[in-house]
Amino acid sequence: MKIGMMGLGKMGGNMATRLARAGVTVVGYDHSPEVVRSWVASAGIVGASSVETLIAALPAPRVIWLMLPSGPITEEQVLGLSQRLEPGDVVVDGGNSNYHDSERRAALLAGKGIGFMDAGTSGGVWGLENGYCLMVGGTPEVARLVRPFLEILAPHPERGWAHVGPVGAGHYVKMVHNGIEYGMMQSLAEGLALLQGKAAFDLDLAQITDLWGEGSVVRSWLLELTADALRKGVDWNQMAPVVADSGEGRWTAIEAIEQGTPAPVLSLALHLRFQSQDREALTFKLLSVMRHAFGGHAIQATGQ
Repeated sequence: MKIGMMGLGKMGGNMATRLARAGVTVVGYDHSPEVVRSWVASAGIVGASSVETLIAALPAPRVIWLMLPSGPITEEQVLGLSQRLEPGDVVVDGGNSNYHDSERRAALLAGKGIGFMDAGTSGGVWGLENGYCLMVGGTPEVARLVRPFLEILAPHPERGWAHVGPVGAGHYVKMVHNGIEYGMMQSLAEGLALLQGKAAFDLDLAQITDLWGEGSVVRSWLLELTADALRKGVDWNQMAPVVADSGEGRWTAIEAIEQGTPAPVLSLALHLRFQSQDREALTFKLLSVMRHAFGGHAIQATGQ
């Protein structure tokens, strides 16, 4: 079997490695030649110096898997492939694209007889060894063609991947998955902060997160990762209290509004990430101004 992989960052490179270990010939391309050379050396993939070289190295029907940042970069590559590929070939977008974009791109490619699959991919840096959770959308014909690769990338050939629906469904399911992830992370962080705040008990967060990982209702992989980080030690003084947000969290909140489906936890978790990114903390300064205006409460100066 042969597959093309465009985008050899941590996720793309590790996915190419997992496929290569299973005997798949992976032809890899990245905008950085140095990155391509490093994966050729470490993973045994076949390097491509250009998109044209990658396409030429694959037999028809070709399967080309994109692991690229969502937005303009993915758009540019899909448009380029639409002009270079042949009817029967398939493009798989394994990045975090908006599902509306996936539907539009699929229609563009379908007009030229090229298949498309949106593959929501979860597993992070652990996916190389543990396998990836794959939520895919597409036609049954495209799913059949891509299935052998999904079975290798997933934790088990029969588990950890699913053809969840038509084009767009894969990225939609991944979008909601990431929205849920925001809420889970926020609740764990708040609970651990409460434990830390009870100074009189001198609670050991590493011990407690380890404890919760054994048989408790809140046990989860996120909890295991948190416990592992706490065991290794965290220098809180060297960390800025800033948490980035991906597009998928925003898209999930927007979807909830458009559906009229209540999602207060997911939305609040997103807004709290926005709050962490407000280095000037204008919101809280305004609250202090208001409290001073109506109640005469003192406004605390910086550094107090």
